[in-house]
Order: sequence, then C-alpha cells, then structure tokens
Amino acid sequence: MKPSAFEYHAPRSTDEAVALLAELGDGAKVLAGGQSLIPMLSLRLAYFDHLVDVGRIPELKGIHREADALIVRAGTVDAAIERDADVMAAVPLLGRATPFIGHFQIRNRGTVGGSIAHADPAAEYPAVAVTLDAEIEATSSRGTRRIPAREFFRGFWSTDLDADELLVGVRFPGWTGRCGFAVREFARRHGDFAIAGAVVAVQLDGDDRIERCAIGLLGLGPTPLRATVAEEEACGQKADIAVDEVGLLAMSGLDEVPSDVHGSAGYRTRVGAAMVARAWDAAIGEATRG
Repeated sequence: MKPSAFEYHAPRSTDEAVALLAELGDGAKVLAGGQSLIPMLSLRLAYFDHLVDVGRIPELKGIHREADALIVRAGTVDAAIERDADVMAAVPLLGRATPFIGHFQIRNRGTVGGSIAHADPAAEYPAVAVTLDAEIEATSSRGTRRIPAREFFRGFWSTDLDADELLVGVRFPGWTGRCGFAVREFARRHGDFAIAGAVVAVQLDGDDRIERCAIGLLGLGPTPLRATVAEEEACGQKADIAVDEVGLLAMSGLDEVPSDVHGSAGYRTRVGAAMVARAWDAAIGEATRG
C-alpha cells in the first residue's frame, strides 16, 4: 500500500522545525529515522497532512559526555550509540540495549529520539530511559523544558509532547561505584519486538549489600514500567538474594499486561519474571566482580 497524500517539509535548523510545528499544528508529524512511522503510513494505520523531516538538522545529532551524565541528541542513530566508547563507559545499559533493536539496517536509520517519541512499550530505549530516570528535552517556539522519563510516557504510542514541541535530546544520568547492568528479553525471532523483557541496574556497597537498584520492564504494559515493589524489597539486602524471588516481585501490581496473538497476559507475566531473574543475576554478577 501507499501512504495518504501529505506535504513534505525539510527544515535545516531546530528553530525552523519548531516554527513549522507551531504553524502547522495537529496536522503535522515529525519524521526522524522513519523506521516506525513510514511502515505505519504505508499501511495507512496513521495519516498526516504534513511530515516535518528533521533528519537534516545537524544540531540534533551527537553524543556529549558530562561529569555525571550522557547527553544524546535526538537525531543520533542507533548504530552510533552501539559503537560509541563514551556510551559504554558512561551509560553501559544504553549500549547493551541497542543490539536488541531490530537488525543493523534498522539501527543505521532509526534514531534515539524517534524511538522515545514513538513510545512503543516494547521498545528498548524508552525502557532504558525510564529505568535510569532520564530526562527528555523538548523545545518549541514557547521555550525548552525537561520532562522526567517516568512522566513522559502517557500510554501506548502516547507521550507528554505537545503538538508544537520537538524532542531534541535525552539526558541519561550515569552510575558510579560497584555497578552491574543487564538487558534480557524474549522475542519470537531476533529483531522482533520483545514479548517481555527487563532492563536492570544494580549498585552494591562494600559489604555486598544492594545500595541502589532499578528494574525496568518492557512489553508488560501500555508504557515502559518500573518494578518498584521489587526494587524496594531488594535494596539493603545482600547480593545473594534469590533471583527467582526478584523476578516474581517484579510482576507485582501489573494490571494492564497485554494479551494478543503473541501471548496471553499470563504467559507474558511468566516470561517477564524469567527475564527479570536472568537480567538481575547478570547485573549482580557484574557488580560483584567490580
């Protein structure tokens, strides 16, 4: 199939892009890498009167490392994340999640900002953003604001972005000390969206007690989630806490687990518990080894 007719715009600067969004209103849609939007348009699952292509804006590309955070500009492609040494040093979880995204052709075109703005609850970057308490930077002709990732995702394919706002960057806080990170997910085939998955970060103190932890869930609700019950229970305990117990606790309170042709809600919950347990075990092992 072919998309419905639309008018194409290719601004060359952020200011030009936000001016277009302000002028065009709800009839406009930002086009970044296009790896999600173009198939949806072609299948006529979505249609817009205007597409604003931000792929030619140089200030939307790049990775900048600060003392306590990593700033990723929205137009940075996934492949750049995958091979950047600063990413692996400052925010290992972001780098480790990237190979799970589609295939290398997808990662050569897809962008960090596009993935987060698309807000698919089974996608990796939104889950990492929520897990690490990232901040989403959005700008418009009215000014710039930072949105905590936990508040950014409102529902399936729905975010806190206003129609005239452009996502321009993501700030990922760094973790220091005896830390471990892991991503585990289960999909029918490599490159498919996960049926369920987990993103885990752990920090240990000098006595091998869990000083800090974060457990993110993907594919288990209408948005990427945090397993707060499991996090609270684990903090302060010794690192040898039973991994299966952590997995089961992580499923506590999930009341909107999807059920579809890929699996029932019960099946996804069982898979989710297993993915959390495996990711937790790997993260604890890394933190213990230092």
